Amino acid sequence: MSRSSNQKAKLLYLEKMFREESDEQHPLTVKNIISGLDRVGIKAERKAIYDDIELLREVMDMDICSDKVGSYYLGTDRFQFEELQLLADAAACSKFITEDKSRELVDKISHLTSNYKARELQRSVIVANRVKTENRKIYYNINKIHEAIKQQKKITFHYFRYDIKKKKVYKTSGGRYAMSPYSLAWEDENYYCIGYYEKYDSISNFRVDRMEDVEVSDEPAVPAKGFDLAEYTRRIFGMFAGSETVRAKLSFDNSLTSVVMDKFGSDITMHKLDESHFYISKEINVSPTFFGWLFQLGANVEILEPTALRKEFIGYLDKVRNLY
Repeated sequence: MSRSSNQKAKLLYLEKMFREESDEQHPLTVKNIISGLDRVGIKAERKAIYDDIELLREVMDMDICSDKVGSYYLGTDRFQFEELQLLADAAACSKFITEDKSRELVDKISHLTSNYKARELQRSVIVANRVKTENRKIYYNINKIHEAIKQQKKITFHYFRYDIKKKKVYKTSGGRYAMSPYSLAWEDENYYCIGYYEKYDSISNFRVDRMEDVEVSDEPAVPAKGFDLAEYTRRIFGMFAGSETVRAKLSFDNSLTSVVMDKFGSDITMHKLDESHFYISKEINVSPTFFGWLFQLGANVEILEPTALRKEFIGYLDKVRNLY
């Protein structure tokens, strides 16, 4: 490329330099900038650099700051470094993303900051030796599910589990499942497709990394009448949808207020029961994972109502006790 052509691209090179080579700890002097432009064949004078910086500030809305000694650096960019750390950590720890894809995503995220902070970001995020899915088609599945939701169509797919030899075992004898997808949700470190499943005549969820050969059907989806994703995820436990939903009155030790808010949301109403306990009244999807959640809390939680649910939990406790 000729020097005159490079001259036309000076602002683009200058923008790239500020985004990749500067931050608060690594400001650029005007001499640094002139030298950097010279490496790509662009001759620049000191006064022109000042004008170009002002142009980047005004036209491209870049937050270019100057320090006390007259050096320049890019201040707040599209993302703050802490925000990029959150995104990179999420990509690294997500079980539904393969290890290779996690590394690729972390690398892309690191390019949204300076080279110096990118190296710091990559050093601080650990991808290796985490529990990860082996399903490399998960991104294809997600794309197809989004397509079906947008078009309000059903999807069909194969669904599998692993046996003790870590081999795939397909459910329904290898037949295809069919459902009306309403939403994708990230819960308990896994990605789920949530929608209406006709076999059970109810809302069900399927782990996306256990789905294969997802295809958009020509058949219209069953309309999502009154479906509320936030309320659904609060009502079920461990993304295990039971067959029955009841309004339960649960008593908790006062030390568990944060636990209750984490599960049911900060808008949950907590009523005083006595000096040491409070209670809530909530629609609960009854399932083994709900009982397992109660187990975790031990004697600090009690089912007060309905009586039928108390008896069902007692029966569940007896089954577990009989194993020992």
